[in-house]
Amino acid sequence: MAHMVFCVRNKKEMEGLEEPPFDSEFGQKIYKNVSKAAWDEWVGRQKMLLNEYRLQPWTPQAQQFSGGADGTVFFSEGSALPQEFVPPTH
Repeated sequence: MAHMVFCVRNKKEMEGLEEPPFDSEFGQKIYKNVSKAAWDEWVGRQKMLLNEYRLQPWTPQAQQFSGGADGTVFFSEGSALPQEFVPPTH
């Protein structure tokens, strides 16, 4: 049976992550409160931001810039997309 959580991002009961994303207290908080769908959305957003600003994920600048892993996306108002971002058309 899937791990179910009340997702703080989507405000409803949803399937949770299979395991905590980080080996920390914060990883446990995400595991208990963030759905798999919301986590996947965050990962996609991080990829978009890294590409949009041409950042290398291992650099301190990229890690500080990306935010979200500190909980701002899930446990507060969230972060806005870059003003220059144009969503792809399909």
